[in-house]
Amino acid sequence: MLDLLNTWLISPFDYGFMRRAVVGGLALSLAAPPLGVFLVLRGMSLIGDAMAHAILPGVALGFLLAGFSLPIMSIGGVLFGLMVALLAGAVSKMGGQREDAAMASFFIISLAAGVMLISLGGSSVDLTHVLFGSILAINSTALMLIAGISTLIVVTLAIIFRALVVECLDPLFLRGQSRRSGWVHSVFLGLLVLNLTAGFQTLGTLMAVGLMMLPATSARFWSKRLEGLIGIAIVLAMVSSTGGLLLSFHLDIPSGPSIILLAGAGYLFSALFGRYHSLAAKLRRKTTPLAVEQGSLES
Repeated sequence: MLDLLNTWLISPFDYGFMRRAVVGGLALSLAAPPLGVFLVLRGMSLIGDAMAHAILPGVALGFLLAGFSLPIMSIGGVLFGLMVALLAGAVSKMGGQREDAAMASFFIISLAAGVMLISLGGSSVDLTHVLFGSILAINSTALMLIAGISTLIVVTLAIIFRALVVECLDPLFLRGQSRRSGWVHSVFLGLLVLNLTAGFQTLGTLMAVGLMMLPATSARFWSKRLEGLIGIAIVLAMVSSTGGLLLSFHLDIPSGPSIILLAGAGYLFSALFGRYHSLAAKLRRKTTPLAVEQGSLES
């Protein structure tokens, strides 16, 4: 039994690329799920997907200028993601269009532009690497960048945590208390762009949002408290990233999709058996009144 556990759970991490991959995955698992929880609470779940596509042209320009240089590609992704967020906000204020609608329009344009740039300057292999990532290929430089961005996100979230909670519950109250309330939303979008930029190297621009949103939406089935949502989402993300890496190692399957599919399996399990709003919870609510009624009749 111990030999089996060692073979499946411990021995894969004798390889350096597996150790770097699991550390990178755990770093992202600390930073991404809290952002996903706040996106869900703010009714902005699809904004994360839109921003994931918005960084693609910047990543593509970085690739064309410097090849697979993660720092340059990351800088391009951050700058372009922030530019798209600002443009969407400006269009929303000038034209009266909802911000999510403006963001959706810009992310479609960004996705097409990014794919076109990579196709013109690279090969199908380059396109696949940028779109889907390769967590097993991250080097020490990439790992330090991911860890640094994740640390910055966690620290900044801790600083603006109270204001974010107030904005989720009563944004009008926050605006009435401070003229700088708009900065909270802007900082939050900036953190979102940073997280997606850190995640594109490991999971690609198309799937980086998965580690952010799937654990967050799964946690809603297990807790109603904000602290519980964040804690459960982080644990689910860590289990998904580590378990997905182990599955990809032993079954010789792509690592990124393995991580996201495992997180998806956690979401389906939560939707079926979670404590709140799940199928099992609805069945319990239906059977409990019947049991109470039968007990009262017997008494």
